[in-house]
Amino acid sequence: MDYKVFYTKSAEIDLEKIGKFETKKITQKIDYYLENKNPIKLAKKLKNCKIDTYRFRVGDFRVIFRLDKNGKIIILVILKIAHRKEVYKT
Repeated sequence: MDYKVFYTKSAEIDLEKIGKFETKKITQKIDYYLENKNPIKLAKKLKNCKIDTYRFRVGDFRVIFRLDKNGKIIILVILKIAHRKEVYKT
């Protein structure tokens, strides 16, 4: 199945702040996850969130995302990308 990835404006800004090497590593890892038959199995569901929100782990960084409106992972919306110390702060 082909998956589409959509980065929010804030996620794009997060990637710009991280640097080229880490950005390449993160985007490659996202591609790797999406090549899997069921990438949601590789994600962790976040607790205490108003919407169903998940995260992928990429080294010390976390990629926060949500599923499309139907609950399928056909469209993955990347909400935030940050270091693990900072990603869960509101």
